[in-house]
Amino acid sequence: MAGVRNIPEIMHRTLFRTVSLLGRGQSVVLGRYFDWWHRTPDPWKLATDEYEHYKYRTTLEQLPDRPYRSILDVGCSEGVFTCMLAENYPEARVTGLDISARALERARARGRHLADRLSFARADLLIPTHNDTYDLVFCAETLYYLGREERLRLAAARLGGLLAPGGLLVAVHPWPEARRLHGHLDSAPGMSKISEHVDEGTHRPFAVSIYQAES
Repeated sequence: MAGVRNIPEIMHRTLFRTVSLLGRGQSVVLGRYFDWWHRTPDPWKLATDEYEHYKYRTTLEQLPDRPYRSILDVGCSEGVFTCMLAENYPEARVTGLDISARALERARARGRHLADRLSFARADLLIPTHNDTYDLVFCAETLYYLGREERLRLAAARLGGLLAPGGLLVAVHPWPEARRLHGHLDSAPGMSKISEHVDEGTHRPFAVSIYQAES
């Protein structure tokens, strides 16, 4: 039965490996794809699903206890976790990035009460238009959309380039698929893995891997 349950995710991954053959055209396709998904609010129930909130709490529990002045959430969708970050770190400037304009409209509405230190921008991780650096960067449930290994290698380099000296990157993806998705992060120059938490006690196991940039 486990194999049967995994068929939709296998088909999902195959689709995005095919889309990645488009090169720069991948950005256009992904933008339209996620705008279509967001034709109705919160299509993945990120605001209400207990599993998602458990994953958010577990992720935050893995972070070193230190001040964070600037935080980036890559692939923020409608900003559920991004707003949680802004609420948990009131001293930080928090930014959410996503490829879907429609998702970002709802993210801005959700975070309106935090607008003095919370912002959102449309961007593609693989196209270097966003060049600020951050103390803390999150990339969750995003890398499998990139497809081929060369795209994952490019993403690892881009994520590393978003870190300020000594900054942390937190990657959160399904386990054991995270072994492959995080593989290029493991070998990326300029940063090293400092911890990994694998949670296999849920219906959809996940890994939280944390990397630190060189100071």
